[in-house]
Amino acid sequence: MLGLAKRVGARFLLTSTSEVYGDPLQHPQVETYWGNVNPIGVRSCYDEGKRTAETLTMDYHRSLGIEVRIARIFNTYGPRMCIDDGRVVSNFVAQALRKEPMTVYGDGKQTRSFQYVSDLVEGLIRLMEGDYVGPFNLGNPGEFTMLELAEVVQEAIDPNAKIEFRPNTEDDPHKRKPDISKAKQLLGWEPTISLRKGLPLMVNDFRQRIFGSPKTIIVGGGATA
Repeated sequence: MLGLAKRVGARFLLTSTSEVYGDPLQHPQVETYWGNVNPIGVRSCYDEGKRTAETLTMDYHRSLGIEVRIARIFNTYGPRMCIDDGRVVSNFVAQALRKEPMTVYGDGKQTRSFQYVSDLVEGLIRLMEGDYVGPFNLGNPGEFTMLELAEVVQEAIDPNAKIEFRPNTEDDPHKRKPDISKAKQLLGWEPTISLRKGLPLMVNDFRQRIFGSPKTIIVGGGATA
C-alpha cells in the first residue's frame, strides 16, 4: 500500500494501535513513549506487526517524501461491530443480552479506555485533512477497570447479569489510557461521547441483531405480533 501511495501520489493513513505501547510502564501513554512489548509473546504478532508498520510508514515518508498520517487507536466500540469478535465490550454486551455470565479475565482490575466510534471517525478525518504526520493517540481518556465496564453493561442491560472470572491471558496489559494532549492541540480534537452515553446505542443495535425484529403472524385474517 505504501508502494501504491508512492506511485499515485496519495496521502497514506496508517491506523495503528495502542498495542504498540505493550504493557506500559508509563501512565497515561504519550506518543513519545516507546512502549514495553514482549517480542516473542502470544500478543507479539499484533503488537510488533503494528510497530513494524509504523517503522515502514515513517521510512517511506522520510526517504521518499510520501505524505503519511499515523493514528494510534485505543479501544473503540459502537453499533455494527461483529457480535462475537472477542473484543471486551462486544463480549460483555452479547453475553448480558443472552443471559450468559460476562467473562472477566484475571481479577478485573486491569484498565482500558473506551471511545465511541463517531469520535474516532472525527479524529481520523481531522488527521487526514490536517498538516501533521503524527503519530496521534486517538482514544477516550476515561479509564475503566474491567469490573467497572461490567457494571456499566449491567446498568444498560440487566442489573442482575452475572460475572464469571477466568484465568488471565498472557501479557495482558495492566493499564491503558491515552494522553490526547497532542491531538487536542494540533488537531483540535477530543472525544465527546462518554461510555454511559454511547454504550446504550451499541446495546440497541446488538439486541436487534441478536433477537431480530418482532415477527408478524397472520391469524384468521388478522395480524398479531
